[in-house]
Amino acid sequence: METHLLGLLLGLLLGGTRVLAGYPIWWSLALGPQYSSLGSQPLLCGSIPGLVPKQLRFCRNYIEIMPSVAEGVKLGIQECQHQFRGRRWNCTTIDDSLAIFGPVLDKATRESAFVHAIASAGVAFAVTRSCAEGTSTICGCDSHHKGPPGEGWKWGGCSEDADFGVLVSREFADARENRPDARSAMNKHNNEAGRTTILDHMHLKCKCHGLSGSCEVKTCWWAQPDFRAIGDFLKDKYDSASEMVVEKHRESRGWVETLRAKYALFKPPTERDLVYYENSPNFCEPNPETGSFGTRDRTCNVTSHGIDGCDLLCCGRGHNTRTEKRREKCHCIFHWCCYVSCQECVRIYDVHTCK
Repeated sequence: METHLLGLLLGLLLGGTRVLAGYPIWWSLALGPQYSSLGSQPLLCGSIPGLVPKQLRFCRNYIEIMPSVAEGVKLGIQECQHQFRGRRWNCTTIDDSLAIFGPVLDKATRESAFVHAIASAGVAFAVTRSCAEGTSTICGCDSHHKGPPGEGWKWGGCSEDADFGVLVSREFADARENRPDARSAMNKHNNEAGRTTILDHMHLKCKCHGLSGSCEVKTCWWAQPDFRAIGDFLKDKYDSASEMVVEKHRESRGWVETLRAKYALFKPPTERDLVYYENSPNFCEPNPETGSFGTRDRTCNVTSHGIDGCDLLCCGRGHNTRTEKRREKCHCIFHWCCYVSCQECVRIYDVHTCK
């Protein structure tokens, strides 16, 4: 069965309130017609599905940065799909459902931990970048973290105000995580881990000035890294995520669930680590209950012994091989000055897909 058709079937299965009850369905703002119309039509906060009252107030008070919030979630989804492109679960989204990742996020798994972290980081990143580009009147460049210049360089340009982007992400993304249960505690921890990654990777970016391209003087500013670096770091945290156990204790407001590291011999997780407390399914076969699409017809790497290799990705079912013709540019020549001319070649590739 094709992935798209399976996605539609899963979308129909996910219409019930069981999936949507604690789901961050406002992420659906990053997909579908609402996202595509952000640049041309005013955003109506009341039309965004799944907003809790605090998020709705935030949206109405700071409407001009909401497109950046949506852009940040979109950025997080795209990075998730890049990082997991060779895994059994490849961060597939469902177009026809408000629960855009399906039931996968119902469980408190590593996958849920990563998605919350990368989405929260994406919101902080996109808002910070938007402010530095001058697209909002309520934020701008960072003037608080400059300090004295170094030898051979001076402050210049527009330092990106990551503190503001992190604040927006924290206020908006965490607004619904106020329940006294373990899942809310897990989501808040992983949201913060994603945002902390942004702050930890801020760096000085410099530009040279001088005659004939010399670097007599450099002007520098604080800049965010490429978002790919954030994704790479959080993917490492996914691989080393800390398994937790749920503890219940009574407080003045009633029973409260908290998380404790499952294995006392291991180093306890820090604010930069991802945490989870439920095991992941194996994602080998389609399963509407877990949200697994299976790996049938997925392209695998026949030479790899890793998870993207045909043995592991295909879960022992074997793989099919077909030849595929592709037209590509070849024999490119640089002409002075200044253009490149290429021929078009047809190359034949072997494509391996899971049975």
